[in-house]
Amino acid sequence: MQIVTVGSRVFVTSFQLAGVQGVIVGSPEKALVEITRLMNDSSVGLVLVSDDVSKNISNKLTELRSKKSTPLVFELPAPGSQKGEVDYRLLLKQILGV
Repeated sequence: MQIVTVGSRVFVTSFQLAGVQGVIVGSPEKALVEITRLMNDSSVGLVLVSDDVSKNISNKLTELRSKKSTPLVFELPAPGSQKGEVDYRLLLKQILGV
């Protein structure tokens, strides 16, 4: 199963450095379109979304999650987020249980 990131260029590129593919989006609406597409792809097991694009579509993401159990969709802090510095490798290991 694949892991795919959806978000800003910096967010997606950060994960691409770790070998995770991604989709760069410029708006929450485009993010929702891409996430919906990924949820219908049986090869995708985990979708990581930056919180800067997901905050305006959280209700729609919750609705999508309620309809399908896979892939899992996680919202993560975007680079430069008010949540402070984020170690994406550590976060990914925690999510995957590695």
